[in-house]
This record gives sequence, structure tokens and C-alpha cells, in this order.
Amino acid sequence: MKKKSRGFIAVDILLIIMMILPLLVSITVKVLTTPKSEGINVTGARILTPVYDKLPPPFDLYITEANLNTWMVMISITALCLFLTHGLKTKAETKRQHAAEWIVEKCEKLVSDGMGDYFSGFAPFIAAIIALSAFSSLQSLLGLYPPTSDLNIVGGWAVLVFILITYYKCKCGPLNYLKSFTEPVALLTPMNMISEIATPISMAFRHYGNVLSGTVIATLVAAGLQGLSSIIFGALPGVLGEIPFLQFGIPAILSIYFDIFSGCLQAYIFAMLSMMYISSGFPLEEYEKRKQKKKEKQNQKIKQKSAKKKFSEVN
Repeated sequence: MKKKSRGFIAVDILLIIMMILPLLVSITVKVLTTPKSEGINVTGARILTPVYDKLPPPFDLYITEANLNTWMVMISITALCLFLTHGLKTKAETKRQHAAEWIVEKCEKLVSDGMGDYFSGFAPFIAAIIALSAFSSLQSLLGLYPPTSDLNIVGGWAVLVFILITYYKCKCGPLNYLKSFTEPVALLTPMNMISEIATPISMAFRHYGNVLSGTVIATLVAAGLQGLSSIIFGALPGVLGEIPFLQFGIPAILSIYFDIFSGCLQAYIFAMLSMMYISSGFPLEEYEKRKQKKKEKQNQKIKQKSAKKKFSEVN
């Protein structure tokens, strides 16, 4: 392996700083803007600054810590991707390139198995969903407010997926899309319409509810252990009576489940639901038939033009 140049190492260092700095910015903002409080404090995303608050809710615009943390995660993920793909070779020679190729292969296989070969180009989109959701949930390990605990953030992702679902359902024409509401029988049209609207709502609330509930449970258990520790060990002399002994270990175990396992699991579930809804809503067979008919019509027109041209040349 060739020795890395100073410029190459400098770029690596810059990318590592870009990965870490956004998280430090989020932590700094939280420390500087969080008011002192006692006891249990479970709230939504705090408003950092208003953008336009002259309209009545919900039309007013604010920048919340969920918005800030989302942008910081996106910057960190972008820097991570640039770091993994920095200095790529035709043949993998570094561990980072092996890691990058492994991620690409797994994402492509996931999309191929879940959506089919037609949607092979969706691998970057699905990888972005998983990375953004997982890293957003993992921010709670740093004491930050996870954006996945904000319904506005997750709702935006669900609306984006719903637009893609509707787009692929309309690939065979708007009339074919409207006709799908009457299947299998016209009597079920109202139910099919409700089901269509409920798709993004259920996706958003499932993801948001699971992550938020984990945060609330972990906070309540930590507060309860602090009170129980005070009752049991409060009689110890001096500083020993103020140490929350029961908070050592147990909250960390809960964090492994709620923050790491559950957060990554919800990211995977959201991605799988996105793939399922988009691919299952796309009438591939009908689309291929329409595509073949268009191709046949174009070939027929070309033949007709060619025949007319030959006839005109003969005459």
C-alpha cells in the first residue's frame, strides 16, 4: 500500500472534524439554551428561535432543537460518506473501502429482495432513510433530543414516501389509479380511500410513538431509581448519601434496548414499510403491457412513414 500524502491525510482529518463538530454544536446549543429544572422533565422539542410567528398555529414557523439536530445529523452522515469513499481504488485496499462496499452491497440486496429489480435505483434512498433515522435516534445517547421523537420530522418523511407511493401508482395513468379504489368491489371504495390516507399517518405515528415511548420510559425509570436510591442509601454519612447508586448500570441497560436496539429497529421497519408500500402499489405488469403497446404503436408509425417514403420515391 502506498504511503498517504499529507494532502490526503489533511482531507481525512477535515472529514473527521465534520463528523464530530455538528454533534458538538448540538450539545453546546442544548447546554446553553436548556433552563435549569428539578425532577422529571419530559417535553417535546424546545423552540430555539421563531422564523415567522405572525400567523396562527399551526402555520407559524419555528426552528426547534429537532430541526437543528436533524441538520447536524445530515452533515455528519454526509461527512461519513465522504470519508468512507475518499481515495477509492478499482480494487479495495483499505478497510474503509471494504466497509463502503459492504454497505452498498447490503443496501442493494435489501432493495432487490424487498422491491425487485425494477427498483434497483432505490438503494441510495433506502440507505439514506435507514442512516438518517438510526443516527437521529442514537442522538439520545449524547443527551440530545432525538429528531425521531418529533412527529413533525417523522411526518415529513412519511409524506415524502407517500408522494413516491402515489407517483408509482399513477405510472399507468390517473384513471388506472382511481380505478384501483374500486377493487375488488366498488362497495369498498370509501374504505380504500381511508386506507390510502392512513398510510403516511400510520407510518409516522408508528415510528414516532415507539421512539418517544422509549425515551419517556427510560426517563421515568431513571427518575424512579434516583428516588429509590435516596430512600435506601440516604442515611449514609456525608456525600455517600447523595450518590444515586441504583442509577449505575440499570439505565445503561435500558439505553441499550430503547436507544440502540429499538432506534435501529424502527429505522429498519420504516425502510421496509417504505419499500413494501412503493413496490406493492406499482402495477408492474400493467405498466409493462402499456409500455409494450406504446412501443408497438411507435414501430407501426415508423413502418408507415417508411412505406410512405418508399411509395413517394417510386412515384
